[in-house]
Amino acid sequence: MTDSSSKTKVVDRNHPGFNKNAEPFFSIVMEGLKGYVDGEHFWDAVAENAVFEFMYHIPGFTSKIVGRDAYMEWFGGYPISLQSADNLIVSKGLDPEVIVLEYAVHAKGYDNKFCSIVYLKDRKIVHWRDYADSLAMVGG
Repeated sequence: MTDSSSKTKVVDRNHPGFNKNAEPFFSIVMEGLKGYVDGEHFWDAVAENAVFEFMYHIPGFTSKIVGRDAYMEWFGGYPISLQSADNLIVSKGLDPEVIVLEYAVHAKGYDNKFCSIVYLKDRKIVHWRDYADSLAMVGG
């Protein structure tokens, strides 16, 4: 359900995008964005028309996903069972609606560091630009 004040519809908690494999990612992001976004879960904080850009190159992985529903679909099949996320650093940009999150995620045989530049509008994520160690993602 949406209304004219640009609030997003309620996100279906049974959607496969609420993938337990990614829960450490969702949690650390929401910790970093606490006080800047509305909602209890990552998907609550994402605007319906948000754009996600991935500034790394992995064979078979797209560099851009447009829309919350499309990103939720992708997360529905997230294959890595993350065990934890840590080393969170939160920095505000000169623009008060730009937040930079630095963090690490860990799984059995997988550790990676990310830098996510998050653009907000009306307390929702509207644009996300992600940087990471591409070699860690492909096992290098």
